[in-house]
Amino acid sequence: MNIENTESQMRKGLLELCILGIIQKEKEAYPSDILEQLKQAKLVVLEGTLYPLLTRLKNANILTYRWEESTSGPPRKYYALTADGQQMYEQLKRSWDEISTSVNHLTTI
Repeated sequence: MNIENTESQMRKGLLELCILGIIQKEKEAYPSDILEQLKQAKLVVLEGTLYPLLTRLKNANILTYRWEESTSGPPRKYYALTADGQQMYEQLKRSWDEISTSVNHLTTI
């Protein structure tokens, strides 16, 4: 059995919650800042994983974005939660809290 695959699947399952949590906390976020916060939390995600996920969440009306001109390059896209996104975040957070409590109860020696 491949433990790395199991660990990877666990991380992928929590990625949406973590991304929504970052955006909720910051009010809006630039993708490279999201990647940096995930990296600091030891949840390393590739750009090729993040951008399609942000697009999917935007298409589902979970996120919205705005463009901001940059003096040092192309315009930047900043993401924010919609009202539906805020509800989804809160629901995912409640689910995580319940799951985390259950797993900790079952795995505590």
